[in-house]
Amino acid sequence: MIAWTIYITFGGALLLLFLPRVFARWLALLTTIAGLALGLAAFIHTPVVDLAHFTTIVRVPWISVLGMEYHLALDGISLTMVMVTGISAVSTVLFSWDLEHRQNEFFFWLLLVVAGCYGVFLSVNLFLFFVFYELVIVPKYFLIAIFGSTNKEYGAMKLTLYSFFGGMFVFIGILVAYVTAGSLDLNQLAQFQFPPQLQWWAFPVMFLGFAVLAGIWPLHTWAPTGHVAAPTAGSMLLAGIVMKLGSYAALRVAMNLFPQGFQLWSKWIAVLAVIGIVYAAAVALRQSDLKFVIGYSSVSHMGFVLLGLATANVLGVSGAVLQMFSHGVIAALLFAVAGRMIYRRTHTRDLDALAGMNLSHALPFAAFTFVIASAASIGIPGFSGFAAEIIILIGAWKTYPVAVWITGAGMVLVAAFTLRALKQSFFGEAGSSVVRMQEGRVALDPDWNEQQSITAAEKIGACLLMFATLAVGVYPKLLLDRIMPAVETMRFLKSGG
Repeated sequence: MIAWTIYITFGGALLLLFLPRVFARWLALLTTIAGLALGLAAFIHTPVVDLAHFTTIVRVPWISVLGMEYHLALDGISLTMVMVTGISAVSTVLFSWDLEHRQNEFFFWLLLVVAGCYGVFLSVNLFLFFVFYELVIVPKYFLIAIFGSTNKEYGAMKLTLYSFFGGMFVFIGILVAYVTAGSLDLNQLAQFQFPPQLQWWAFPVMFLGFAVLAGIWPLHTWAPTGHVAAPTAGSMLLAGIVMKLGSYAALRVAMNLFPQGFQLWSKWIAVLAVIGIVYAAAVALRQSDLKFVIGYSSVSHMGFVLLGLATANVLGVSGAVLQMFSHGVIAALLFAVAGRMIYRRTHTRDLDALAGMNLSHALPFAAFTFVIASAASIGIPGFSGFAAEIIILIGAWKTYPVAVWITGAGMVLVAAFTLRALKQSFFGEAGSSVVRMQEGRVALDPDWNEQQSITAAEKIGACLLMFATLAVGVYPKLLLDRIMPAVETMRFLKSGG
């Protein structure tokens, strides 16, 4: 049944091209809810023991002469990513509920991104995997270039060029794997012994191609620019799901196909991950645009994912997968507050300007939501961010203890820029140049006529994301019981990991 997440989402996107505008948002919401419901059904009803290995869902011939099959399967890792995709997708539609212009087109591109992500997480045939992976790039471009702001054409093009640049390396790696092993099936490729000399160069080529989309330093610069240029829903999808495609693919394909190559290069992955954590956090501390702060925060938190993958032990890698879920939910919540709740009503993201608006009184629900999102982002116990990062650091301590000490400095910087953004956005002190305020409202602007109070749709979307990070933070066993058995079967793990 979980294969229908792809079919329903693609079907919903196509229906949007023909239905009247008045039905657009309802169709998009029903489509994403259906995808989340199917993910939840699989999460509840699939026995944990069946999630240790790929369980085939659909397998039919496609291009038989080249060994290409339409092959979908599920394990604990892919199920976790399907869940975060469903949660993020529903929340993005809710936060786009009041969109007034070109609704059908907007939700069409949005659903195509979601459908492509479902396809990536469920594909077992390497060519099908690559088709879905590249398919996400096109709607992602149009979503930003048409509906974005702040240098939207530049942001969309930069993101697209970086994505195609990474995809070029990925395609080379896929060709090498196919020509050498004679198969495109990930299960068969994971059992094939590639020559060590080939793994030495094929692994970094493929891993780098995927890691570009994961925001690896120094190829991360597309991420903050793309986040700022994208509409709120685009930023939420980009941080919540699309960046996870790169890290998921690096784990699922590059690391598992070329384990000896990974062992040779894992130290350098850890180095780049640690630099990314500290560097991006330091840059975020200097930003004055709230969306740039969150954009660099995403790069820093994705560094934890890469560090977890580099540990090559069960704890570290399981923590990395948990961090993919956690960051997907938290980043989507942060961007929702910054882009929709704040910017839509104040028409500024400048922290100095926001500091004088007394937004904690004007928008109390937004303030509450941002406090929760900030606490989760910092890694306060009780939220998913803490559970994921502590598991990654314990795993990293076994392999790279020095990296843990350096990462500690990055975590201090994360707390510093997050608290700075929180204080200036909602709890700043009014200055002499503050614009006129109304009681219980944001700054008056005669050129705008926006809904002042937080809408019901925004509240539901925020509560869904807050519930997800709290549920996993309080009881991480929910996901770890499904993630860890799947990780334990991977052959790149170091002995005793």
